[in-house]
Amino acid sequence: MAPSKKQQQMMDLFARRVELCHEFLNDWLLFNNIMSSYPSPGANKAQLENEFLKIKSKLAREHRVLKETLQSDYSLDPNTMNIVSGATNLEAIYAQSEVAVKKLQNEWHRSFITINECLGMLQDKLRRVQAGEKVIVPELMKTRAAASPATKNLMIVVGLFAVLGLLIGLIYLNPGGVLSMWHDPLFGP
Repeated sequence: MAPSKKQQQMMDLFARRVELCHEFLNDWLLFNNIMSSYPSPGANKAQLENEFLKIKSKLAREHRVLKETLQSDYSLDPNTMNIVSGATNLEAIYAQSEVAVKKLQNEWHRSFITINECLGMLQDKLRRVQAGEKVIVPELMKTRAAASPATKNLMIVVGLFAVLGLLIGLIYLNPGGVLSMWHDPLFGP
């Protein structure tokens, strides 16, 4: 059976999210590979520096798009972009102490794990949507919950009639004689 229009939209949404997260993960791996290759004997350091600056720029651009696209599904380590921005260039990284380099590598691994967790969650949601399960996307719920102008107008008119009906009922019943000045002229003593 062919998926419904709504199901197809959800499959497209999650397929796009998976694709973006997977691409970010691949570039995150490349970032580490370039960084790890720098201290190797015989490495072309000028070429690695150039590639490193390019991948840093790409990661920064991708991260913004990834965050805006994933919205409620975004669960990357908040430190991820600090790692990219703090790693100014390869020479500066390896000019630091060995402890500082190990700390940077540990932070990279922590972010690597959260990127993989996010990718796994997105792949699971895509699989569930493809299987016909209902998957809640909070940002889509907000747009659906917003009433159309015609619905809002109808709600206003119904509300006004309800208030008017309540007011007429109170005047007619005249509890405690408080509304006598309106009751008597309208309904008699």
